Amino acid sequence: MTLAHDDVPWWQRGTIYQIYPRSFADANGDGVGDLEGVEAHLDHVQALGVDAIWLSPIFPSPMADFGYDVADYCDVSPLFGDLAAFDRLIAAVHARGLKLLLDFVPNHSSDQHPWFQASRSSRDDPKRDWYIWRDPASDGGPPNNWISDFGGSSWEYDAATGQYYLHAFLKQQPDLNWRNPDLRAAMTDVLRFWFDRGVDGFRIDVLWHIVKAEGLPDNPPNPAWHAGITERDRLIQLHSTDQPEAHAIAAEFRALADSYGARVLVGEIFLPNDRLARWHGTPARPEVHLPFNFALIETPWHADTLARVIDAYERSIPAHGWPNWVIGSHDAPRIAARVGEAQARVAAMLLLTLRGTPTLYQGDEIGIGPVTIPPDRIRDPQHFRQPTLDIGRDRSRTPMAWDDGANAGFGSGEPWLPLHDDWRTRNVAVQSRDAASMLSLYRDLLALRRRTPALSIGGYAPAMSDEDVLAFERTYGEERLLVVLNLSASPRRLILPRGTAIAAVMQSTRPTRAGDATLAPDEGLILELRPA
Repeated sequence: MTLAHDDVPWWQRGTIYQIYPRSFADANGDGVGDLEGVEAHLDHVQALGVDAIWLSPIFPSPMADFGYDVADYCDVSPLFGDLAAFDRLIAAVHARGLKLLLDFVPNHSSDQHPWFQASRSSRDDPKRDWYIWRDPASDGGPPNNWISDFGGSSWEYDAATGQYYLHAFLKQQPDLNWRNPDLRAAMTDVLRFWFDRGVDGFRIDVLWHIVKAEGLPDNPPNPAWHAGITERDRLIQLHSTDQPEAHAIAAEFRALADSYGARVLVGEIFLPNDRLARWHGTPARPEVHLPFNFALIETPWHADTLARVIDAYERSIPAHGWPNWVIGSHDAPRIAARVGEAQARVAAMLLLTLRGTPTLYQGDEIGIGPVTIPPDRIRDPQHFRQPTLDIGRDRSRTPMAWDDGANAGFGSGEPWLPLHDDWRTRNVAVQSRDAASMLSLYRDLLALRRRTPALSIGGYAPAMSDEDVLAFERTYGEERLLVVLNLSASPRRLILPRGTAIAAVMQSTRPTRAGDATLAPDEGLILELRPA
């Protein structure tokens, strides 16, 4: 039986928009975005046509990793505002018919969190076991060979108590011990605190990291490692991530979320399809609603390769699961920088026409591409840990450009990171007036997706195509759509499924069409089909 569109949960038929608060809009002139700035630009979010906002961390933090080092899980950093500002924001979000998701960081806290300060104070402190402490190895060195995701050992020695503590990321981000029931209860109370305040769900940071193997054995070496990739990848994270016990925790998170009604949990999980699929849980004991799928970020931009990756992911989704897609985030290179301006338009159409819930990252809707970050303006600790790899994330976190005025309308003070080079012409105000702009394309695609069930909740099937063309069908009831995406800079043939003809051209990535039999260079099309 085909479900009516409105009977499907909002998080299946909708689109999520990620806001990196530091870089969205600055209301108080200190150069850093804040909650009041987000609230001031909700009209843009609503006009874009998305359904939910995900805010990167807004909690009190020393900002060693820009908010992913949390010093208090139940408050707002003064940098962004306060709880009253949050309450005003969520009321304004809901008044516009939108949802609000927060970023939950359960794997680690800040080393300035009172829990860790107590844990560090003494081996006998009641909170000692809320973190992962171990004696030195026999040679006095770290307890095992684990490598931080930012490079270097995952262990930091504490001379005062004579033990090492574990940190999967920076040493200022000690890992929490989810095998301790008191810690588990305290973090569950954090979720309740924000659910009670009205949030509609959470994106859960590095969810697959939260439990470590008993005994903390060494990780095996990675035979594929070479000097051109991160130090983390010297080892296979067999014992430090994706442990079976973590699934029970995810199921508890889900049960709590479901007890609040129409809530959603998005899990950040970097794993192959077969292991990623397990995070959906089972029909009897579901886990996260959307285990994040980063395939479009990680796959080379070639039609044949993308087609294989998309089909493999589709086949991996259990019957009770639901897919999701993302082409950009605060951690990933900008899609327009990666594939170019023309193909970024094709990427927008791909993101918003695949089966599953799309997540759109702020700034991609105006096509922010390469950004010049002078050496003295680099801020990302990941860059400084391994500078020769050029893996800094600042270029994905630069401020949003709202208009061609001072600081691109971001705020009265100098922004904490530089703007993209072409901000005077690439901003929301300019693109809002241009029907052929990237912003207009995103608005048109989102509006089409919203009014076309085949695109939002319909079925998916791959379709025949010319070389360098990615094609698939979306169907719902009597609706039959063909999506064809030319990933080349040359014209390509438009191949229709046998026995069909074009009933209508619903959307093109280009202002004008080349003709019914031809795909223009870098063109994407959404076609309504009819029997020939």
